[in-house]
Amino acid sequence: MSLLIVGTMAFDALETPFGKVDRIIGGSGTYAAWAASNYTSNTKMVSIVGGDFPKEEIAALEARGVSFDGLEIVPDEKSFFWSGKYHMDMNTRDTLVTDLNVLARFDPKIPDSYQDAKYVMLGNLSPAVQISVLKQLKSRPKLVIMDTMNFWMDVAMDDLRTALSMVDLLMVNDSEARQLSGEYSLVKAAKKIQAMGPKYIIIKKGEHGALLFHGDKIFSAPALPLEDVFDPTGAGDTFAGGFIGYLTRIDDISFESMKAGIIVGSSMASYCVEKFGPTRLKEITADDISARVDEFVALANFEVR
Repeated sequence: MSLLIVGTMAFDALETPFGKVDRIIGGSGTYAAWAASNYTSNTKMVSIVGGDFPKEEIAALEARGVSFDGLEIVPDEKSFFWSGKYHMDMNTRDTLVTDLNVLARFDPKIPDSYQDAKYVMLGNLSPAVQISVLKQLKSRPKLVIMDTMNFWMDVAMDDLRTALSMVDLLMVNDSEARQLSGEYSLVKAAKKIQAMGPKYIIIKKGEHGALLFHGDKIFSAPALPLEDVFDPTGAGDTFAGGFIGYLTRIDDISFESMKAGIIVGSSMASYCVEKFGPTRLKEITADDISARVDEFVALANFEVR
């Protein structure tokens, strides 16, 4: 099975209570691809970068089975750049700089070589871009997941509703779920969002884990308590990449498989936050991931006598 990822490849400048970096590799597509590459060697990337994006970063992902036939490189322009500062709780942050650069002209084209993708991940991009990608696919994928954020709810709600009607699974955090649905209860919020189109909803709750909804079924995944969180940037995209990468490998989209996928995604995200950028994702092995999954299983496993 093959996986199509549509997302950003970018530069970030970050400051957290644990340190500061001025310019590192980032982007939703980058994090998702690194995570997914642990489970599939057939990932197809659609993104846009400027001539300043390091070729060695692309080569490193190519070595992990990521295809870049759908990557647009604009030689004389700069890549997307974001700068942010995290507060002590690491759950809140201030955006300092957002330079769209080449992202402002992103009009993705899906190559013929990508048309066989059965699993699709739409990163947090304009709903109009997400819709454009889905309309270019010649056959219906087995699973389409998408990410979105409060900003698109504020400025592009009509397009967002259209995009939601075209996907199978929506990933949002708890505040986004509440804004989108108008409901404070996450159970009620999930039901309202399902009525908009997605059959599955994953609501991410940061240090409090994640919830999976499908019809009347609910699965609550824990978060692994960590002593140190150096950089939460990209954790959500890593989670998504691990989740859909796992499903791509086993080629099963049952509720039970999605439960396992959430634990896989959570395990990778827990590694991601240990260092700045995707550095940790480049270091971990299959044994590391397996060990972290076992920690998650032990965390929530109990018997009632």
